[in-house]
Amino acid sequence: MRVVLSALGIAIGIAAMVGVVGISASSTHELDRRLSAFGTNLLTVAPGESVGGRSAHLPGTALGMIAAMPGVETVSAVGRTGARVYRNDHLPAEQTGGITVFAARVDLPAVAGIRLTSGAWLTEATASFPAVVLGRAAAEHLAVFRTGPDELVWLGGRWFTVVGVLAANDLITDLDYGAFVGWPEASAELAFDGRPTTIYTRAREDAVTTVQPLLGATANPEDPGEVDVSRPSDILAARQETSQTLGALLLGLGVVALLVGGIGVANTMVISVLERRSEIGLRRALGATRGQIRTQFLSEALLLSLLGGAGGVVLGIGVTAVFATVQSWTTVVPPWAMAGGIGATLVIGGISGFYPAVRAARMSPTEALATG
Repeated sequence: MRVVLSALGIAIGIAAMVGVVGISASSTHELDRRLSAFGTNLLTVAPGESVGGRSAHLPGTALGMIAAMPGVETVSAVGRTGARVYRNDHLPAEQTGGITVFAARVDLPAVAGIRLTSGAWLTEATASFPAVVLGRAAAEHLAVFRTGPDELVWLGGRWFTVVGVLAANDLITDLDYGAFVGWPEASAELAFDGRPTTIYTRAREDAVTTVQPLLGATANPEDPGEVDVSRPSDILAARQETSQTLGALLLGLGVVALLVGGIGVANTMVISVLERRSEIGLRRALGATRGQIRTQFLSEALLLSLLGGAGGVVLGIGVTAVFATVQSWTTVVPPWAMAGGIGATLVIGGISGFYPAVRAARMSPTEALATG
């Protein structure tokens, strides 16, 4: 039982180390997948804070001016409207659910990397009619589970047909809480002033760092300081850095657990020497050398550590697999983490078992037999 508990202490430490590294690696792999899907060349332009505290806005010419910039590949935009959307026309006006109604251009999905779970995005035809596409969170709040001519919502004082529902967007989370109508329809029926509130820009990969600092002055030459320019992929990467910082903390806890397991191995081997003095004395009397006794106990310590290390690696992989499956990630455990885990246990086991092995080897046959 003492051997099992000591091996378990080592296993917990190794499992913590492998689990933290595995979960971090799986998270990084998922981040890379997301960034590959969305692209790192997406830039957003939005109104910032004005000097006098008044509401800043982008001029109506901002979209065309950005599209003419060298290095810019595609441009699209949305514009916030004052309309509200409800499930039906009987709900109180204050029950908006935090949903924002946007005027949207038909090329928005291609530029912003938008995907749909059902239905279709606005086209040149539907953009001029009372048709709406809902973000993921907006659809859930409105209890819209399908699209089609019979699926209607009350928007801006009239009925709109739900033609599509967006997939969750990790890069631009504001889109999840939006209801999107065509730019012409919003101008005609929702009192939309035609000014974009967010412009989405795709720059060439080799021109992102050149285009980004020029977007503010290009979008609003009169007041470039009132323009906010961001790179959504940087926000996603920052979130990953925060997660990795927490992972480093957990890794530190795993190292502490590993050291505790090493102390357990040392304790087990010391007790083993004391309990097996008669065996040591008998072996010495039969001709075993000090080196052979030392090798025996050191080998036992290494075997005990190896047992705990292997169990810890298996447990760590299992924890990583379960966590990654729950998060719908790909399970990734670096080979160096598994090899390093077992290597660390052997080092800990060797250090922990060295003193007990030396102590056993120093016992004289008569002393060992007399006290055994």
